[in-house]
Amino acid sequence: MQILSVNVARVVQVEINGRAVSTGIYKEPVAGEVWLRKLGFDGDEQADLTVHGGLYQAAYCYPSEHYGHWQNRLNRSDPLPFGTFGENLTSVGLLETEVFIGDVYRFGSALVQVTAPRLPCMKFAHKIGRPDLLKEFLHSGHSGLYLRVLEEGGVSAGDEIKLVERDPRRISVRTLLGLQKLSEGDDNAVRIALSIPALAPGAKRALQARAAGV
Repeated sequence: MQILSVNVARVVQVEINGRAVSTGIYKEPVAGEVWLRKLGFDGDEQADLTVHGGLYQAAYCYPSEHYGHWQNRLNRSDPLPFGTFGENLTSVGLLETEVFIGDVYRFGSALVQVTAPRLPCMKFAHKIGRPDLLKEFLHSGHSGLYLRVLEEGGVSAGDEIKLVERDPRRISVRTLLGLQKLSEGDDNAVRIALSIPALAPGAKRALQARAAGV
């Protein structure tokens, strides 16, 4: 498992449906070591802290394995650049079906924990120029994963990703996405997911609402 690219961006304003919208989704690769702090990478910003950023969503990682699929769906002849999906980290070897909520990894010298899948938004749709693709992106299961930072440290492209601790409840990122947004799974799976201390607050609220029948 390896980090292929570290990507950051400052918040900019774009026009979506006739109105100005702030976004930090235009991530671009940076060279050298970048420090990952409790609230994200140096040089990186998030615009809407109600859905991105914060302690439980400090960094977003996206598997490079999905790039070919989306390149075909977008009919792109040129390779999609790393950072296309707004991710801070483009990885190889961290698939949503094989990574579990609560797992702890060493990325460079930083220690991180998996907390939730990423849900697609209108800003992503605007960036790729395909608002019709949001539903497909969600149902593909190719969500990527959010991380919280347990120990700050430096991260560089080429760094090895090392599994430090595996959560015994075995709720994968893909399973959580299904429970949270796709009406998959059963009440027992929801209860197990809610028992994971690392679960991001937004995902926790969604599962609590499902459990309450809201």
